[in-house]
Amino acid sequence: MKRAADDSQPEFTPRQGQYLAFISLYTLLNGRPPAEADMMRFFRATPPTVHQMVLTLERRGLISRQPGVPRSIVVLLHRSVLPELEPGHAQGGQLHHPYARFVT
Repeated sequence: MKRAADDSQPEFTPRQGQYLAFISLYTLLNGRPPAEADMMRFFRATPPTVHQMVLTLERRGLISRQPGVPRSIVVLLHRSVLPELEPGHAQGGQLHHPYARFVT
């Protein structure tokens, strides 16, 4: 589990960290948060799996969102405590964004 220097920072599993890193990077690159469909494609996961992860991250206080409002996910942790996004989850092992090579 990843912990920030401050013990009051929330912990997250490696898989949760990858979702947090994806949401953060996607938002940085696209200027808006990802839809659950974007996470489904990147992680090659089913709709229920992605939705449960979003609910878990929200319940643990790692993200906030407005239920029913598309693309409203906000990561509540500073990028410095997030892991690097592992591109192996994406199709072909790469992020599908023209600027991805500049941030990885």
